[in-house]
Amino acid sequence: MPDSAPAPFGSSSPRSSGAIRPGSAEPESDATDGVTAGALPAVPRLSVIVPTFNERGNVERMLAGIDGALKGVPYEVIFVDDDSPDGTADTVRQIGERDPRVRCIRRVGRRGLAGACIEGMLAAQAPLVAVIDGDLQHDVNVLRTMLDRSPDADLVVASRYVDGGSADGLNRRRGAMSRTATGMARRILGIKTSDPMSGCFLIRRALVERLAPALSPNGFKILLDIMTASKEPMRVVEVPMAFAARDEGDSKLDSRTMLDFVTLLIFKVSGGAISPRFVWFSAVGGAGLVLHLLMLKGALLVGLGFAVAQSIATIGAMTSNFAMNNVFTYRDRRVSGLAMLPALLKFYLICGAGAVANVGVASWVFEGGWRWWLAGVAGSVIGAVWNFAMTSLFVWGPSK
Repeated sequence: MPDSAPAPFGSSSPRSSGAIRPGSAEPESDATDGVTAGALPAVPRLSVIVPTFNERGNVERMLAGIDGALKGVPYEVIFVDDDSPDGTADTVRQIGERDPRVRCIRRVGRRGLAGACIEGMLAAQAPLVAVIDGDLQHDVNVLRTMLDRSPDADLVVASRYVDGGSADGLNRRRGAMSRTATGMARRILGIKTSDPMSGCFLIRRALVERLAPALSPNGFKILLDIMTASKEPMRVVEVPMAFAARDEGDSKLDSRTMLDFVTLLIFKVSGGAISPRFVWFSAVGGAGLVLHLLMLKGALLVGLGFAVAQSIATIGAMTSNFAMNNVFTYRDRRVSGLAMLPALLKFYLICGAGAVANVGVASWVFEGGWRWWLAGVAGSVIGAVWNFAMTSLFVWGPSK
């Protein structure tokens, strides 16, 4: 579906993109610059989704690279920005005022690469959708390669680990994390693709529409989620990609990314029974238990009675659990400012009720003749599920 060469993104008068005349299958010729009266922009063949956070300095270069890679192809670029404080969204909108192929989705109150990619793909107009990072670490020329291979596949993966690909842009720590996650995904989930951790891929939009309800907006590894969410076999093609070092912006790959990957893995292995958020909630609870014991021991060492020491340790651990859940488990619903005090009080009340349920269930199971440790586990599970369900509903509320 050829198209005339568009004007540079920095120009003040974008050229017509081969608009289709009503009732005609042929594009109009570009006799003049600008959009002529009655002309319509060409329907994009490819929508490029660029998730961003604090990447204002990369926007112009990113768009110039995409424009060069997709010469002759009608396309659109959708930046999905997680409310970057550096003004990334404003920069994209200024360019969009000059070029209607460039759009911006600004997400307020929610974060995460997977969610940004999902929102961008569902907002796309083209039948084909490509995802590429906004940090310039993905070679934008791979967009053309993926597009050329799209007739043969439902999903085209830009891989760092096939012949011709490179992961040189990863430092030692990030490289180790990537290789470990890739190995786990292939062994545990049976993924055959060489790079299921890739953040660059092309997919048919109809497939995204079908899979969207099963995808998790939390975490970073959207490609892995897509590949494991499909109930039917997908035609997957891999193309080589060179992964470069980062110039500007904030890296999205850190230690928490690996934890996000592990929670997604548990979610997939459990068949969706154990949500990634519940895994985070349980991990925080485990850390809170360790803190509780340390505080209890410290209070006893300074001469406090057991009841007083236990009370101090309980309140301290609950406060710590609230703070950690607010930062990690519910980071997309995080409460702040004056709203934190009532939220904390509700957390105390709910967890207090959970403790009562824990003791009650454990006692009932133990009196039924079960072993003491089974009774303890049963009570802990009931308490954890109660706390998770109630705090999700009444402390942090529904997802924004």
